Amino acid sequence: MNITVDADKCCGAGQCVLLAPDVFDQNEDDGIVVLLDATPPEALRAAVREAAEVCPAAAITVEERP
Repeated sequence: MNITVDADKCCGAGQCVLLAPDVFDQNEDDGIVVLLDATPPEALRAAVREAAEVCPAAAITVEERP
């Protein structure tokens, strides 16, 4: 799995941080997403997929790798 975020799309809703705090954080100044781990371990991947699905701005892209 490889994750990318588009900070220009992010609206700062914070759903990603609530679902996967080891992978996503928010900038203290504007609330925009900060990617902490672009290749999370298997145990976090379901939460990352859910975070991408519920992101209201569609700012998270998840690329599955074999």
